[in-house]
Amino acid sequence: MSTAVAVQAPGPDWELDYYSRPILEADGKKRWELLICSTQGLQPAPDPFRWSMACPAASVNSQWLRGAIEAALAAAADQGYGPPRRLRCWRGSMRAMVQRAAEGLGLELVPSRRCYGLLEWLRERQASVYPLEPGYMAGPLAPPPQPIPPVALPLPEAARGDSWSWATLPAATLAEAGGWEIAFPGLVALPSAIDPATPVPGIRLFSRRRALAIAGWLSGLEPTRLEVSAGQLVLEAGLEDRWILARLPEEEARLAQQALAEARERAGGLQFIAIQASEEASSLEGFWLLRDLPEG
Repeated sequence: MSTAVAVQAPGPDWELDYYSRPILEADGKKRWELLICSTQGLQPAPDPFRWSMACPAASVNSQWLRGAIEAALAAAADQGYGPPRRLRCWRGSMRAMVQRAAEGLGLELVPSRRCYGLLEWLRERQASVYPLEPGYMAGPLAPPPQPIPPVALPLPEAARGDSWSWATLPAATLAEAGGWEIAFPGLVALPSAIDPATPVPGIRLFSRRRALAIAGWLSGLEPTRLEVSAGQLVLEAGLEDRWILARLPEEEARLAQQALAEARERAGGLQFIAIQASEEASSLEGFWLLRDLPEG
């Protein structure tokens, strides 16, 4: 008589950071640490999965990382969480090492800066956890060299819409997006304690014949944030991809740059992109919430 074995359903994606911290160990080397958290949807779970593990500097390699991720998977199972569908890694410098560890565990790796929960958690730890640790390096530190952003590329012809427009929605409206009809949704948790009346900037892309195809293409890019640079409206995606959505007149570029900067202060960097067949369409082929968060 065979016994059925229950297979735990996959849980949400995981966001992962494996890097050094501003703490000197007794041997004079920086502490390394693995942080993992589950990706939060529009309605955050009351108790999301979070897991951390310190790594000696001499043990920084893909084998240690694989074992640590295995320990995280076991801890998640013990807490009733299913394994992740995917791992998101937001540091380009660690991509190869994380890739090797993930492949050894049969996990899909998605290089992406769309790790908003991880970034907020890391900021929390930098403010209230690391300063309490022995060996914490207080005071100003030399900032890491800033990478030169890659040149923004024009969108492929097949991904261009017929037209586009600026848009603004109150945070209260975005909080209801989970109930909208969206073919390709990309919803994330709203910033905590955001005023429901806060205006959030975004753009709408229209294409009568290719809206669904454009939404599918954009979904695979891991869209991260909008910015205005050198008179261009640019979409940042993945780890370092930059795509030109439009070229703007000088005054429009100045006003848009100011609006996006103000949104970072007022709305936690929240932005959005909507893709529709037309301005009158009641459904959305694609909709992504983005956040312009500092990554340093």
